[in-house]
Amino acid sequence: MILESFSLKGKVALVTGASYGIGFAIASGLAEAGATIVFNDIKQELVDKGIAAYKEAGIEAKGYVCNVCDEEAVNKMIAQIEKEVGVIDILVNNAGIIKRIPMVEMSAADFRQVIDVDLNAPFIMAKAVIPSMIKKGHGKIINICSMMSELGRETVSAYAAAKGGLKMLTKNIASEYGEFNIQCNGIGPGYIETPQTAPLREIQPDGSRHPFDQFILAKTPANRWGKTSDLVGPAVFLASDASDFVNGHILYVDGGILAYIGKQPK
Repeated sequence: MILESFSLKGKVALVTGASYGIGFAIASGLAEAGATIVFNDIKQELVDKGIAAYKEAGIEAKGYVCNVCDEEAVNKMIAQIEKEVGVIDILVNNAGIIKRIPMVEMSAADFRQVIDVDLNAPFIMAKAVIPSMIKKGHGKIINICSMMSELGRETVSAYAAAKGGLKMLTKNIASEYGEFNIQCNGIGPGYIETPQTAPLREIQPDGSRHPFDQFILAKTPANRWGKTSDLVGPAVFLASDASDFVNGHILYVDGGILAYIGKQPK
């Protein structure tokens, strides 16, 4: 009976930006739990690559080309998904960007772009799916937040501002729509092994670890980078009936970084 509450059988899950990386891992985990997967990306070539990757993993996923910052395009995509697949039970707002630029060197246009993709887009996506969730009587929205929802760091002013805002949007959606049996929660990944972070983990010519790799290990009680698979269990939990009384919560999957002050210098 307990295990049944984690089942996603019969549920339709939309994961944004899920052609690869964290989004792909989460979507694959939701599929393994029984969900029907739909995803989007900004270019047809990325959608095609995603469909091929899902097929290779034995998952029948349906992909759509859509810019999540474009409200009209999003509304059109949601209507198409509802017609072709069914009403969305689970939305995972995964699509995001980061621009590592010192604040005084960052243009307002670059700042706005990060805010648009990382904060405005989840608002647009949630706004588009909530009405049908209300009619159906349930819904799950999972926002991919960040440790930067809580911490600052050099060169990521726009990203931290966006993810901090996304944390509060998560709490507000929970506050506003919890009475309709809609749960909105966030996942805050720590530093995860992905193709994008691979250069930061490369062994240096002298055999030492990359300086950033050393920095992350020193700050992480688990003494390792996270794997995309580490995010799957939390995502399935927040997408399932097992979390029906969990709302407005940010679940940090960070190996303990946010709980840790760091090692004492020797």
